[in-house]
Amino acid sequence: MQPIERALLSLQGLSVGDALGERFFGEASSFLPALLERRVPEGTWSYTDDTEMALSIVESLLEDGGIEADALAQRFAARYNHRRGYGGGAHILLAQLKEGRPWQEVTPFMFGGQGSFGNGTAMRIPPLGAYFAEDLQAVCEHARRSALPTHAHPEATAGAIATAVMAALAWRVGEGETAAPQDLLEEVIRHTPESLVKERLQETLAFQHAHQSSDVAKAVGAGERVSCQDTVPFCLWNAAYHLENYEEAFWTTVSCLGDRDTTCAIVGGIVVLADRSGIPALWQQRREPLPPDIFDIKYAADPRP
Repeated sequence: MQPIERALLSLQGLSVGDALGERFFGEASSFLPALLERRVPEGTWSYTDDTEMALSIVESLLEDGGIEADALAQRFAARYNHRRGYGGGAHILLAQLKEGRPWQEVTPFMFGGQGSFGNGTAMRIPPLGAYFAEDLQAVCEHARRSALPTHAHPEATAGAIATAVMAALAWRVGEGETAAPQDLLEEVIRHTPESLVKERLQETLAFQHAHQSSDVAKAVGAGERVSCQDTVPFCLWNAAYHLENYEEAFWTTVSCLGDRDTTCAIVGGIVVLADRSGIPALWQQRREPLPPDIFDIKYAADPRP
């Protein structure tokens, strides 16, 4: 499978997780029975900003063979649609980028000059980890670049790198490499820059097969603060322990509530790389169709230079 095909596979898993996870927001009475029964809703499931931004990542991989921050910023701005559920800071930033302001003049000054550490860098990154799965150094470097246009805080960079590395490792497991969940998490930790993301990933090592996803969510968060610090460690633990089953990974992720469209996008984009036929056909049919041009690709050659 070519690198871009791997990225597209991850995009499928990410977008289905995103769109279905989004259906479990609202008043508990409106979704709790379906959640307890593991019953998916009727109708078409619209995807959110998680998928919208992942589409720009995939476009960059397809057209540039990697991430160049300026080009990626332009793609984020071009795809910006305020109805996709972007956070407040993202609305402000992307509106300015859409007006033509350089990201270097806007992004570092967000949130009082500290930059954003929101989980947006992680929610869109699994396809990149899939694309560069054979080279973890490239995974880390291009994940770092991918954060620059929107997130200036080191925690956001750490979250992007950690998530992309786990996606790369998931692909390798799907290729037949043997690795216990703890081994996968330890490998991710080795590549993650010093940060609270890394510290909380280290905390997840205390939780093993006998534990529930809810135990991990209580310890390190499940995206309630919409930050990389309280989103990425939980997602990567849950992915590591459910790589063999996309459906189970989804349900154990969404059952912990939190930022459930994003947590399910991250986990879905990772787990599908190991469980490659695991997305139920019905789920793919109900997810809003992705732009057809993304999949109109010839695989005769690797698009990387």
